[in-house]
Amino acid sequence: MPAYRFEALDASGKTQSGLLEGDSARAVRAQLRARSLVPLEVSPVTSESEASGNGAGASLLRRRVFTATTLAVWTRQLAGLVAAGLPLERALTALADEAEEPRQRELLAHLRAEVNAGSPFARALSGAPREFDEVYRAVVAAGEQSGQLGRVLERLADDLEERQALKAKLIGATLYPAIVSVVAVVIVIFLVTYVVPQVAQVFAGSKKALPLLTSAMLAISAFLRQWGWALLLALIGAGTALVLMRRNEATRERLDAAVLRLPLFGRLARGYNAARFAGTLAMLAGSGVPILKALQAAAETLSNRAMRADAMEALVQVREGAPLASALAAKKRFPGLLAMFARLGEQTGELPLMLQRAATQLGAEVQRRAMQTATILEPLLIVGMGGIVMVIVLAVLLPIIQLNTFVK
Repeated sequence: MPAYRFEALDASGKTQSGLLEGDSARAVRAQLRARSLVPLEVSPVTSESEASGNGAGASLLRRRVFTATTLAVWTRQLAGLVAAGLPLERALTALADEAEEPRQRELLAHLRAEVNAGSPFARALSGAPREFDEVYRAVVAAGEQSGQLGRVLERLADDLEERQALKAKLIGATLYPAIVSVVAVVIVIFLVTYVVPQVAQVFAGSKKALPLLTSAMLAISAFLRQWGWALLLALIGAGTALVLMRRNEATRERLDAAVLRLPLFGRLARGYNAARFAGTLAMLAGSGVPILKALQAAAETLSNRAMRADAMEALVQVREGAPLASALAAKKRFPGLLAMFARLGEQTGELPLMLQRAATQLGAEVQRRAMQTATILEPLLIVGMGGIVMVIVLAVLLPIIQLNTFVK
């Protein structure tokens, strides 16, 4: 039965809201009256936009119902219930009752209503594409077709948790250098635009020429105080232009290709995308998804457009009869490790297992390089910040030292 969202008044005049299932809106109103409630509004929950609590016009402003972490937890819970032998409809009912947020309960009620109406679970998930991407739906569809939905959901939960763990470690490795950089910039701007001019006023009446370093610092300070707003607007404009340029697929592909050529961050970006591609492909192939469809879905998960284009070209070669390993080896943006494991998997008949091993090794290598980069950047940033502050302090102290010399 479809789900309906309702608002009603109880005997004390208080407004109550929630979800009910019924054959029609009239049947739901009858249920409310049977509970001594006066129905005010009854509306069906029929799509992701309604299940999320707003109209389609607010789709860009509202946040997702599931975050990456909560989606992994929810998938793990659903996998456990289904693997324990609970029917899918009852499992969704149990998870809807346990959901703490109303938007989650509404979305799960919509999924349960679709399943009760006879739709496959994957098709029900397609009504909420912002919450369940193409890879998620493809894995669920393969699990339903094979009759092993519980095991496939367990594998999907593992993949979501591993992906989230890798992203969290990368963010953790770059968080400290980013904070140090921001604090350093703020301190330097404060010293140059406020402290240096205040000290310079002390020597304004002196007829002695200021040291070259002090004069240069005062010139920089005057420029920032007079034209700092223009510099800030230029930076904002450049950032906005970059965002607009990235909306063009050809331009974004060129920019992403340039990122891959950077000395440190290029290797990290290439390794992260390759690990995600290999892990997704391994999960889809292991779940029974056809290799061509798995390749296309795995390519869509790549955030780097240049590597995505290479993956789509590899898909074309595989469709024409080329081995997967040869197609990947021809694309130099993918690490050679991936093609090597793919070749071993094709030779041994264990392609999903070998791809998963490649994803594990690539992920471990990305973590190691990220930690190394952070370890190197931290002292460099501290030394660089200390050097800049020292130059500013010297620019302030040199006139004082010069004045003392003249007094003696």
